[in-house]
Amino acid sequence: MDYGKFKYEAAVKAREARRNQANTEIKEMRFRLKIDEHDYETKKGHVVRFLKGGDKVKITIMFRGREQSRPEMGRRLLMKLAEEVQEFAVVENAPNQEGRNMSLVLGPLKKKAEAKEEQRKVREERKAAEAAAREERKAPHQDAEPVAEESAAE
Repeated sequence: MDYGKFKYEAAVKAREARRNQANTEIKEMRFRLKIDEHDYETKKGHVVRFLKGGDKVKITIMFRGREQSRPEMGRRLLMKLAEEVQEFAVVENAPNQEGRNMSLVLGPLKKKAEAKEEQRKVREERKAAEAAAREERKAPHQDAEPVAEESAAE
């Protein structure tokens, strides 16, 4: 093998490695202490989606006015959320207060590359199922006999 071919193959491998590389981002979700149940569930759904995508999530609770005198309520809310998303995440930084905000960092159980690969497989399976259903609707059923010809023969 000559040197030019060697350099070319090395460049192709490097390009492929860069393409498959996945960068983990830190997404942030902000809560207020007096959050309603439906809003909480909606934001929890976003947190789960980020974690399934392989991203870290920083959850911040913003305190206003007299809420700052009750940090234990914020800690309780953060730990409740951490328990509910336990199957997708692990707590990386415990709740800590920084001025008016209290934050918690959750890390995904899956790596970003694994999550992207899994999402790609699910997308391909869904696309194949849709194509099969489309073909089935387009192709006429061969078991069905033409009704118009029978009535004409009588």
